[in-house]
Amino acid sequence: MSDTPLKCTTRHVRIFAATVGSDGILTAANDQLTLDLDPDNEFEWDAAPLTKVQQRFAELVEAAANTPMNDYNLRGIGSALEGYIRQLLQAGELRYNLNSRVLNYSMGLP
Repeated sequence: MSDTPLKCTTRHVRIFAATVGSDGILTAANDQLTLDLDPDNEFEWDAAPLTKVQQRFAELVEAAANTPMNDYNLRGIGSALEGYIRQLLQAGELRYNLNSRVLNYSMGLP
C-alpha cells in the first residue's frame, strides 16, 4: 500500500483508509476507515445527530465488509452519509451553524 491513504471526499464527509496517530498524522491502512465529519463546521452538532451519523457510518462500513476497499466503494459510503445528513437536517435534528465561514446552505434552505 502507498503512503498516501485511499480517500473519499464529499462536501461534509471525508473518509480515509488510514489510522490517526497520536500526533494527528494519517497513516495509510488497508483495514481501517477514519471519518472526518463536516470539516468546515457548516452544522451545529449536538450529541444525538453526531452519534446517529457515526452509527450509520459503522453500519455502512459493516455492510461493505466483503467488498474491495477502493475509490468507488468509499464514494458509495460517503454519498450515503451525505444523504443521511440531509435527512437529519430536513427532520430538524441538525441545524446550520450560522457563525460558520461557509454560509451557502448546501443542503437546502433552513
